Amino acid sequence: MNYIQSASNPHIKQVKKLLTKKERDQTGLYFLEGFHLVEEALHHKEYIEELLFSEEAVIPASWNTDDVKITMISPEAAAKLSDTENGQGVFAVCRKSGGTALAEGKTFLFIDAVQDPGNIGTMIRTADAAGLDAVVLGAGSADMYNPKVLRSAQGSHFHVPVIAMDLAEAVQEVKERGIPVYGTALEGASDYRNEQAGPFALIVGNEGSGVRPELLRETTKNVYIPIFGRSESLNVAVAAGILLYHFRENN
Repeated sequence: MNYIQSASNPHIKQVKKLLTKKERDQTGLYFLEGFHLVEEALHHKEYIEELLFSEEAVIPASWNTDDVKITMISPEAAAKLSDTENGQGVFAVCRKSGGTALAEGKTFLFIDAVQDPGNIGTMIRTADAAGLDAVVLGAGSADMYNPKVLRSAQGSHFHVPVIAMDLAEAVQEVKERGIPVYGTALEGASDYRNEQAGPFALIVGNEGSGVRPELLRETTKNVYIPIFGRSESLNVAVAAGILLYHFRENN
């Protein structure tokens, strides 16, 4: 077992760089922080490159860390690595598992240029809870391995495939399988409650501009969620949750 004392140690600096997309793209690695996410990673040890534990952290006896590289670090080094206000001193460096090809299945969430990492993570978590077969992130969306995405997803990226893919291609692929594609829109759309549950791909869009018009033109049907109060719109992650559970029923 290795031990690192200095917060300025080159290895600590290298791991810290994984908080940036550039470094994640170059290395194929990403960074997890906190007991819950590291515990989820330990259920998928094939992706773990290294665990880093502060010497002050109390590691649960139930954790199976056999055959995993472990580096103990000082509290100062742990504080340097932490991306949260109240760090727990528990970290993992993992290999990316996200694919670039659409998985087989019959229930999908397509995300078009959603930029807020918290919204992306929440939608991945919701898709996991709803038992979807895959989540597809289109161009302009927050990186699936952004630390804020990972924290919001709460480990669901280990449970449901998250794929980076051109959404126009994804739409055509599922339509060729006979799966209806539903876009979300305010104009030229029908009340989602009029649609029956079944196999589906749902497209949700950018927080400000919605789903791109060129994608909406390729859908099977576009739907909207009625607003009964005075709010102009729903948060994209909330809207996705309502629609996913509606279309997911009986699948």
